[in-house]
Amino acid sequence: MVCGLHPDFGYVDQPPGVPLLAATLYATGLGAWGLRVPVAMAAAALVWIAARLARTLGGGTWAVGLTGLACAIAPMLMGLAATLNTSVFDPLAWTAIAWLLVRGLREGDDRALVLAGVVAGVALEIKYSVAFWMAGLALGLLVTPQRILLRRRGLWIGLALAAVIALPSALWQWRHGFLFLELTAAARDKNVAVGAWSFLHNQIRVMNPLFTPLWLAGLVAPLIVRRLRDLRFIAIACVVVVVIVRAGHGKDYYLSPLYPTLFAIGAAALEPLTRPLAGRLVTCAGAALAVMLSAIAAPVALPILSPAALARYMTRLHIAPQQQERSFRGTVLPQVFADQLGWHDFTREVETAWAQIPAGDRPATGIKVDNYGEAAALDLYGHALPPALSGHNQYFLWGLRGQHPTDLLVVQHDLDALRPYCRETLVLGTTSSLWAMAVENGKIIALCRGVTPPIRTLWPHLKIYE
Repeated sequence: MVCGLHPDFGYVDQPPGVPLLAATLYATGLGAWGLRVPVAMAAAALVWIAARLARTLGGGTWAVGLTGLACAIAPMLMGLAATLNTSVFDPLAWTAIAWLLVRGLREGDDRALVLAGVVAGVALEIKYSVAFWMAGLALGLLVTPQRILLRRRGLWIGLALAAVIALPSALWQWRHGFLFLELTAAARDKNVAVGAWSFLHNQIRVMNPLFTPLWLAGLVAPLIVRRLRDLRFIAIACVVVVVIVRAGHGKDYYLSPLYPTLFAIGAAALEPLTRPLAGRLVTCAGAALAVMLSAIAAPVALPILSPAALARYMTRLHIAPQQQERSFRGTVLPQVFADQLGWHDFTREVETAWAQIPAGDRPATGIKVDNYGEAAALDLYGHALPPALSGHNQYFLWGLRGQHPTDLLVVQHDLDALRPYCRETLVLGTTSSLWAMAVENGKIIALCRGVTPPIRTLWPHLKIYE
């Protein structure tokens, strides 16, 4: 939201699409409800698009139904739809691109190829990761007979439109030295390196174990089922994306955009098994069990329970979310919730400390915090506070934000690391919020008087891209 309130063609850690949307919705005053409207629409559209893909692949009622069910209740896909974020639109965009390419291939529809390019361009203005999908699909086409698509005029028109739509953000990155690549490289240290088997086990769990046959069939069927062999380029693209994500220590949800397409292909491949009565009974039983499993997982993915009730629920069921970031250690709730909580407490604690600074000293005092979450909380929720300062991601580029402070109110863990830069340090408070990320608790709120060297000199050394 704070990025969107500073409109630009790009930001250090994201294209402009979601920030501008978030800021616009924030301005309506509808609160969290308003922010979730486009998310709900994207989740519903995903079910429809994936079902259309299954139908385009020759699937009947059973294939369409299984595809829609899996896309609607897979726990990871539900979790992505819990907040307005850059990742929530990826499953919809990636699945739409796959569907439109299949239509262009099987139906000779050049308009579908052009539209695939438009979708890709819009997706690039939302999250850069769609470039991995595009690269995988390009490689898949090059090494399979489906390379005939590369001769189609509609495909190249679509790619040209994608380039035009994505150009503003690309130019912004170019002008700033492609900061997103620097940030991506730094993320390898931020994210936990999860072993291959643990990563696979977690994928099975978060996508609902009973849907495993669907996505596995979607990955394998193009290699062995004659009527689906023209989809080998999609299977290859999926493998390419997995390799890229694993090489970059990506989080589990980075692969979530692949699954709706695999669900559709898998459902179309397995549908003949539903023709006998026994097959239908087994499918119905499996679907019912899948609904039950997803219902059990739903409180961990969606904001259904209060934090206290969720903590008890997870303890009772022995559910422990996989650690995705090093900073997650010690956090009670899943990160999708913990990262949303505690910000009002944090702001009040900083405001209390700020009130202890003599009024005459405040014009020469800035507030410096560790990360963009803290800075944004102060910017959005704070009263009578100066614009927050941080070296984290986009806040680093914004610099001192028109301020020239000689003193700083600093929020950080290590007081001893602060003292060499201050003529005098005075602890004014600490941070604490029960359900927040553990890393946000126990920080000192200290007044650093007489910053030395001046903050303007120190600023280039405060950069944190991750």
